[in-house]
Amino acid sequence: MASDVKKKIGEIVGENYVFGAVLYYFGIEFYNYSNKTLSQACAERGLDTAKVMARLESVGNVSCEEKVSLQNYPIELIIEYLKHTHHMFVKERLPYLASLIHNLPSREEISHDLKLVFPLFVEDFIHHIYEEEDTLFSYVHALQQFLHGKGNPSRIYYLMEKHSLQKYAMEHYEHDDEMKGIRKLTSDYHLAPDASLHLKVIYSELGLLEDQLITHARVENEILFPKALMMEHKARKLFSEKINLN
Repeated sequence: MASDVKKKIGEIVGENYVFGAVLYYFGIEFYNYSNKTLSQACAERGLDTAKVMARLESVGNVSCEEKVSLQNYPIELIIEYLKHTHHMFVKERLPYLASLIHNLPSREEISHDLKLVFPLFVEDFIHHIYEEEDTLFSYVHALQQFLHGKGNPSRIYYLMEKHSLQKYAMEHYEHDDEMKGIRKLTSDYHLAPDASLHLKVIYSELGLLEDQLITHARVENEILFPKALMMEHKARKLFSEKINLN
């Protein structure tokens, strides 16, 4: 891949759309440097070409996404994993996509609609994950503390009366298809044969984001909620036993 330093940025990203994100995190927006070679772009940005090349190679050599098995992990680690993915979405994935869409030329037919719809999606998504952390994750943590003898019985009683994991699970299931509107707008990310590289990268990134959100939701629906419901059942039983002893 050493010869790629002489390749134009547009060619490099055209070979693998994921390279667009790698270059973006180094401060090289491919749509602004498409006719510059990698060597020229790195020189302009004051970057070590070897480091950029190494990062591109490491991404290019990944043949498939590593599957993380969380089924046997304790619930606190599952929640930390989910919080980490929330952080990645908010700090990396969404800002990159927002930049791509914001800089999509107005000559693209879908440009106006994407620029209108995507910020609304981001706002709704961020509200959803912060609400999830402040309510669901906090409640599960309180249940865990109570089961380990560290919680205040009065507080846990109040929380169990206020919250329902079964209700959260149902609402979460209904909220899962967060990208339905964008999928409809883009006709399921369908591209015309003569689509620009910029639009190809956007659609590729939107599809990747949707795949990541599906995986994220599956972890919550198939692993977190069953474990949390079992924990809630144990907490209710323990609370009843404490009342009967008094």
